[in-house]
Amino acid sequence: MGENKPKVIVRPAAPNNTGAAEQRQFRVAAYCRVSTKEEDQLNSYEAQKNYYTDKIMENKSWTMADIFADEGTTGTSVKKRADFMRMMKWCKQGKIDLILTKSVSRFARNTVDCLNYVRMLKAQGIAVYFEKENINSMDESTELMLTMMGAFAQAESESISGNIQAGKRYAMQRGEATIHYHNLYAYEKGPDGNPQIIPEQAEIVREIYQKYLHGDSLNMIRKDLEERHIPNARGGATWTHTAVRGILSNEKYAGDVLMQKTFQQDCISHKTIRNTGQRTMYLVPDHHEAIIDRKTYNAVQTELARRNALKGNTQKSTPSGRSCYTPKYALSDRLICGECGTLYRRCTWVNRGKKHIVWRCISRFDYGKKYCHDSPAVDEQQLQQAILRVINGVMSEKPALVRRVTENLQVVIHPNRSGELTIVDIDHQLETLAQEFDATFATAATGNAADYSERFKTILTQQTELKAKRAELEQQQAEDAELTSHMELAADTLKQANTAIMKWDEYQIRALVESVRILSKDEILVRLKSGIEKIERLQK
Repeated sequence: MGENKPKVIVRPAAPNNTGAAEQRQFRVAAYCRVSTKEEDQLNSYEAQKNYYTDKIMENKSWTMADIFADEGTTGTSVKKRADFMRMMKWCKQGKIDLILTKSVSRFARNTVDCLNYVRMLKAQGIAVYFEKENINSMDESTELMLTMMGAFAQAESESISGNIQAGKRYAMQRGEATIHYHNLYAYEKGPDGNPQIIPEQAEIVREIYQKYLHGDSLNMIRKDLEERHIPNARGGATWTHTAVRGILSNEKYAGDVLMQKTFQQDCISHKTIRNTGQRTMYLVPDHHEAIIDRKTYNAVQTELARRNALKGNTQKSTPSGRSCYTPKYALSDRLICGECGTLYRRCTWVNRGKKHIVWRCISRFDYGKKYCHDSPAVDEQQLQQAILRVINGVMSEKPALVRRVTENLQVVIHPNRSGELTIVDIDHQLETLAQEFDATFATAATGNAADYSERFKTILTQQTELKAKRAELEQQQAEDAELTSHMELAADTLKQANTAIMKWDEYQIRALVESVRILSKDEILVRLKSGIEKIERLQK
């Protein structure tokens, strides 16, 4: 028997039948972007629009979809580019067949965004043509080059951002403060560029400080301001607890400027983070005319801390005993248990109707012997006298001590790091590598890109190492600046201090003492901010 074969009916092609897709013109869009809003850049922006309009209209197989253009400084995230996102929406709606753009860096300086959007468009049959690099996203062979160029564009953006941030840090180190006035009550920018007092608002600030010292709560002050129809910093009628607390805690009202209270996490997310110690801060004392005298300002900070502490005392402290506020007493954040490392707390003992002030380990006080077994309670008067003896002993040798601190300061200011690369050297090398990358890329574009992969890898490795070294040097400079500030403060405090301190003063102790460790019921270890440590016995 013969095999059963399927019956096949052949339908010949119609040579003159052309599909609708071949007959219609390509709907072409162009994407333009400029980096700044300066006049010359705006001219460039208009030139780009005119260039792409002529280019599209001159091609008879193309029809104009639209010219999409963004003006602004944000180049690392496409989400903040309104026209870019409008273009993506049009693509999803099937209104665009081809996108023209000058370069990968103009399209996106974020590698992930660049690849994601290109691949999304490719899946929809929409090509992106990068003129400078001569890359068509529909060509599979260009995926590697596109990835590398996207990464290079992102690295360039990160480098620019790093340079900007470094410039800001250097400016802060020089004491060049940037004041944001839009939320700053009672100050405006003066003719010299520094804060200038607004008299009528300054009186309100002084009133807020006095009311708070006299016992008014934040809510009471807020309600009073609203009932009196006093406008806030932006001219609105509503005040908040945060606004009132901000006025009470802002160092600018004492004439100082504290810089880098917040910082930007990275140039991709642009997320702003509150600086709680992750970055160096820079304080410029007596920067401008004060509204509040320093004594009143310090008294308010103490009262803010005291009220904050009272809130925290409604519950047991954590075993660490550490808190986020500056306490009323100088020793509250300086007196440390030698056994468990927990802070000590000031307590009042009553014996036969007589009050007695002692300091106790917070962990021992709250949790018994669960975390700390043998920490002693320390009499406050004995503790204070022992600390004063250490300070006065050091003060008797004040000239030698000031000289020692000054010598250490000179080492910090003029470190011996001969032979090491400087930031300028690194920037020069990075520029040379960038030029080499461009030259290699141009050569690779005319041949087999795979043949140049090792050279690309070497360049990128060198760039990564140099950028890491640059970041290390910047960190070292920041640490040097911080240490310099610390040493200068210590030297000034020593110079201004009296030969002997006869009476306990919370502010003076806070300025001189870094920490006190309870070694036993009889001994303490006092560490001064000058770096000197001394063991002292408690005298009963």
